[in-house]
Amino acid sequence: MQISVKTSQRTQMIDITSQVRRAVEESKIQNGLVHVCSMHTTGAITINENADPAVEIDILNTINKVIPWDDHFKHMEGNSAAHIKVSLFGPSELIPLENGSLVLGTWQGIFFCEFDGPRTRRVNVKILADS
Repeated sequence: MQISVKTSQRTQMIDITSQVRRAVEESKIQNGLVHVCSMHTTGAITINENADPAVEIDILNTINKVIPWDDHFKHMEGNSAAHIKVSLFGPSELIPLENGSLVLGTWQGIFFCEFDGPRTRRVNVKILADS
């Protein structure tokens, strides 16, 4: 299954936990693993706190300081910073599934991380059932 994510900023974190949960419900699979993967080289997937929006702001502010947009990169498209950020965050996450529910901590959520927006993005959700 694929989830569509519309971003509105160059660098942004969007909570996609509810869309992933919906994909799990539709699959009817009760136990296994859920693989959530960005279909883009400038968009990542991460798990982090989704209770306080200040966490997202702090993460984005820090990553933008560490990897500034214009740092005399060689890549001709001009979006090397986005590629580097994805390499640090990673393109995917693997989440356990038990009794039809994602196994996440109390404050954890699944985020699509946009590093070259705004764009419409695709996220692949693959649910692997226990045998």
